[in-house]
Amino acid sequence: MTQRIGGTRRKSRYKSKKPRREKGKLKTRKYLEEYKAGDKVLLKPEPFVQKGLFHLRFSGRSGIINRKTGRCYEVRIKDSAKEKKIIVHPVHLKRC
Repeated sequence: MTQRIGGTRRKSRYKSKKPRREKGKLKTRKYLEEYKAGDKVLLKPEPFVQKGLFHLRFSGRSGIINRKTGRCYEVRIKDSAKEKKIIVHPVHLKRC
């Protein structure tokens, strides 16, 4: 049996790609955006920043902010029947 080569971002070249007009530096307010516990957010990966990036199978999903841990937030999402907690940087979050 062969072993699969690659990590979590394997075969994700086009999944995390941005449209041409949206490329470039991020605004500072995106880094400093504050969320409260109970806020609904959308998980949208920002390819410019790799820190605090969730697994790309969760991209496009919505969740609820649970709490803040350091600079990042703990987000609860529902994955099929299970509820999972993901730690995400605020750059990859968008309000619903």
